[in-house]
Amino acid sequence: MSANQGGAPSPGRLLRRTEAAKYVTETYGFPCSPKTLAKLACVSSDGPPFRMAGRTPLYPVTRLDAWALSKLGPLVRSTSETKTTADSESHQGADLDAETA
Repeated sequence: MSANQGGAPSPGRLLRRTEAAKYVTETYGFPCSPKTLAKLACVSSDGPPFRMAGRTPLYPVTRLDAWALSKLGPLVRSTSETKTTADSESHQGADLDAETA
């Protein structure tokens, strides 16, 4: 595994599933296992996009970054704010529907 000077994979680099899971865990601090990525690839469209090289899935680092960031919520100061943030996001969608009607 070649890496740039900072020790992180270069942005254009393709990572195998085990490397991809390790990269997400180390870079973004939330658990991500190769088995989770495999399951997402089979049964969901919520996982990070990948390319196939024969039977081997390869994950672009830039797409892993985008996927991981999409999984993180906004900064909050209290656990009670997480519910408020989720409620306001769902109400915004309802407000947009009401405006178009």
